[in-house]
Parts: sequence; C-alpha cells; structure tokens
Amino acid sequence: MAAKKRKGGLLRSGYTTGACAAAAAQAAAIALLKQETVSRVQIDLPDGNQVSFEVSRCVFDRGRALCSVIKDAGDDPDVTHGAEIRATVSWKEEPGISIMGGEGVGMVTRPGLEVPVNTAAINPVPRQMIERSVRQAVHHQMRDKGLEAIISVPGGDKLARRTLNPRLGIAGGISILGTTGVVIPYSINAYKVSISQALDVAAAVGCRQVVLTTGRRSEKFAQRELALAEECFVQVGDFIGYSLEECARRRLANVVIWGMTGKISKLAAGHLYTNVSDSKVDIGFLTRVAAGCGVPDKTLVVQQEAVTANHFRKMLPADYHEDFCHKLCLLAAGKCRQAVRGELEVECILSSYDGTILGRAHARG
Repeated sequence: MAAKKRKGGLLRSGYTTGACAAAAAQAAAIALLKQETVSRVQIDLPDGNQVSFEVSRCVFDRGRALCSVIKDAGDDPDVTHGAEIRATVSWKEEPGISIMGGEGVGMVTRPGLEVPVNTAAINPVPRQMIERSVRQAVHHQMRDKGLEAIISVPGGDKLARRTLNPRLGIAGGISILGTTGVVIPYSINAYKVSISQALDVAAAVGCRQVVLTTGRRSEKFAQRELALAEECFVQVGDFIGYSLEECARRRLANVVIWGMTGKISKLAAGHLYTNVSDSKVDIGFLTRVAAGCGVPDKTLVVQQEAVTANHFRKMLPADYHEDFCHKLCLLAAGKCRQAVRGELEVECILSSYDGTILGRAHARG
C-alpha cells in the first residue's frame, strides 16, 4: 500500500482500517468479476481524493474471491498497524450489496455507539466506502444478482484487547473505523506548533472570534453553521486548554468551541486535555449533571449502565435532553473561561454525529 511519504522530517501518514477494507473489497470484487489476479487498486476517499493500495493476497474461484491489504498506519502508534484486512466477496441471489463482519471484526453488544447492537463494528463511513468501492468495481454488471462482502481481520480478537472495545461493549474483535480514510500522526510539539500558526494567521487577517474544533467532522459542521472566514476555524484536537491560552495571548475577543458529547463532557468536568487515555468520560459526573436537570433517581440508576457520554445522553428521557445538553455546554464554557482567567468570552456548542446542534451556552464576564 502506498502511504503518504515523509517530507522534511514530518511524520508519515497512513490509512484507516476502513480505507483498507474498502480497497480489499474492491480488489475482491474485480477478481470475482474478471476471474483474474489483482495486485493493486485505487479507491476514492470521502474527501474525493484517490489513493492506491497494494493487494497482499488474492485468491478466487467462480463463486467468491478473497483479497487482503496490509494496514500501514504510517508513523501513528496504531495497534492495527501491520494487520491484514481481508474482504471476501461472493455472489448472492438478492440484488444489492451487503456488508458483514467476519473473523476478528467485533460485534456491538451494547447500545450507544454509531452502529446498532448485534451488528458488526463497521462504522457508517467505512460501510459507505466499502459499498462505493465495490460498486465502482462491478459498475452495472451485477444485473439481477447481488454481492456480499465479508470483512475479516485475522488476529483481530487479540488486537482488540489493546483497545477500548471491550469496555465499550464491542466483543470478539476490532472495529473498522475512519471518517476520512487517512491516519494523520502527530507529535504533541508539532501539533501545538500547527495550532499556534493557525491562530497567528487568524489574528493577522483580523479574526476577533475563532472557532476551535476537535476534528475534521466538527469543523465541517461548524463551517456550515457559522458565517465566518475560513481562517477563523482551527482544528485543535485534544489540545483545548493550550489553544485557549494561545487565544488569550493573542488578545482575541471570543472563542467558540464546537464538539460532540464526549469532548464537551470532558471540558464540563474540567479536563481541558481531552485525549481518551488521559481523561476518560466520568459517568458519575454526568449522572450529577443529569440530577441537577431534575432527572428522577430511578432513571439515574439506569444511566449508570452507559458506556460513553453519547450513550448516556441518548439514554435520557427526551424531556431532559435539551436541559442536559445546555447544562453541559454551560459548565464547559465556564471551565474554559476560568482556565484563561476570564480573558476570553467562550461559547461551547454541542452537536450530534450528523451536525445537529443539541446545546450551546456562553460564559461571559
């Protein structure tokens, strides 16, 4: 597989399990259709860029084909680096393309994730990538038949023990993940430098308000909602505290922080570095916030079973959703403003995975 090359000492990017699965599935579909060995494929990433993957293994007969791609995570310390991501594509009588999980791909056993219970842990964007890649391979040649793609990862059950999957209720293997298809590694120092440079640009072009987002998806949602210049939007990942200090140092007027339930919950609890390994979601804290919104005690007992902050929110009775999300945003904005000694006005916006705003609140002087 052709991962992005190192330039000038920068860390080398790689590709997600979702992208590798899509490439393997496309190769298998081509091998099945043409009855020939496939050594390399090219797929479309969600942003429209095309990338090429080397096919590690390709075997086929008239009924099915199996191809695999070896995951290269670049210089990111990813537990799935070097894993073999397989796709077995076979004909089926029913029209359409179905995507299933096989050996080494986890099964979702608890609610609260992006994938329903009793479904293979193949997230929505990777599913879309796999289906699109298979369709591109077969074009209109399926006629009245369909195709089934089974994604598997030999040894995925062992790899999963080194991830959060067991705690999240994903059993038996890894998840097939990735919203962009690309793994972008970073060192802490390099990432902080990139944040500072982005804020320098924002200040230089006259932005008095900046929007700090936790990733590409949240930035896209924020840009769709907020009518600001492109330079005002800065991806800061987990480094909210550092970014706020940099904003205050540049004497910016106010800051908007856009995130989803997990990140906003951590900020509300006072954890301004939100990496999962350093600040796990505190269900007890969320329970206290919910209690302050009037959620009944008997409901709070059930809420203790939540496995993520988003799961906790979804488990709440509908009547309490709005108050709970507003309260989280208010607490988060207050903690962020407090961290910079009141030198910034801070607004926190909490959105769902599809960009719907669930809550927003300001902390002002």
